[in-house]
Amino acid sequence: MTFTGGAAAALARLHGDGHTPVDISRVPAREAAERELSDPKYHENDPNLLQRGLNRFWEWVDELFGAASTATPGGVLGLVVIVVLVAALVAALWWRLGTPHRAPGTTGDSLFADGPRTARDHRTAATKHASAGRWNEAVQERMRAIVRSLEERALLEPRPGRTADEAAAEAGRSLPVHADDLRLAARAFDDVTYGGRTADEPAYRRIEALDTALERTRPTLDTASTGTSA
Repeated sequence: MTFTGGAAAALARLHGDGHTPVDISRVPAREAAERELSDPKYHENDPNLLQRGLNRFWEWVDELFGAASTATPGGVLGLVVIVVLVAALVAALWWRLGTPHRAPGTTGDSLFADGPRTARDHRTAATKHASAGRWNEAVQERMRAIVRSLEERALLEPRPGRTADEAAAEAGRSLPVHADDLRLAARAFDDVTYGGRTADEPAYRRIEALDTALERTRPTLDTASTGTSA
C-alpha cells in the first residue's frame, strides 16, 4: 500500500519515537489518511464553489462542441460556418419581415375590447388622446368611433368579435365611395394595435376626417335591400 503527501505524514505519526514501523490494517490507515487530509491547510488553494461550477460548465461546452464537430463535415471549422450561416439567416428574416405580429382576424383581435361604449364616448376619448399627443390611442379610439357610429345607424349589424378589417369591408359595401379610406383606416388601426407601429398626427387626422365624412354620407340604395347584413 503506497501513500504520498498528507497520507504519508499521517502514517508517519503512527510510528514510534524510534521510527519503528507500526503494522496497521488497511482500514485504520485509510481513516488516518482521511483525518490528515481533512486539515484545512491542504485545501487553502482549492477553487471555490463558483470556480468549480465554471470549470464544469466549460468542460461541458467543450464536450458539446467536440461531439458536434465530429458529426459535422469539416470539424470545428465546419460547425462555426454553420452557426454563422444560421445567425445570418435569422437576421435576414428579422430585417425582411420586421417585428412579428398577429394577423388580423385571429382570436383576441376584436375591435372592441373594453365593453360597449357609444360612438360619442369613443370620439371623446380619441380627442383627449390627440390633445395629449398619444396618437396610437387616438387612432384606435377614432376607428372604434367610426364602427360604433355605423352600428348605431344600422349600417353595420352589431357583432361581438368583429375586427377592424371585417368592419371596413362590410361598411365599404354600404358606403362604396369611402371603401378605400375605410380599408386604410383599418390598416392603421391594425398597425398600431398589433404590428408595433407608431402613429403620427397626420394618420389620426385622416381617420378623424373620414369619421366626419361618414357622418354626412348616406348609404347606397343597395343598403335598403340588403338590410343590416351589408
